[in-house]
Amino acid sequence: MPDVSSLIFALLAGLAGLGAGWLHFASLEWVANRIVEGRLSAIGLQLGRIVLLGGILFLFAQGGALVLIAGAAGILLGRAIVLKGAR
Repeated sequence: MPDVSSLIFALLAGLAGLGAGWLHFASLEWVANRIVEGRLSAIGLQLGRIVLLGGILFLFAQGGALVLIAGAAGILLGRAIVLKGAR
């Protein structure tokens, strides 16, 4: 059974993942519009989105399996919230 500190870190990772996932997927429309407009800055923005999300997942992985799973679940929940709002 995980100790209390692991559970707290997992909860915090889930909340951080929720925010990161929401921000990542909410910014996708903005970046897509820039791509359609032909702005080259969209490439940098897209790379930034990917690097930031990858960095967050890397930090979650440093906390262990429980933290990584909770963080990834938060990211997926953030994605679901954005998709629900887009419909």
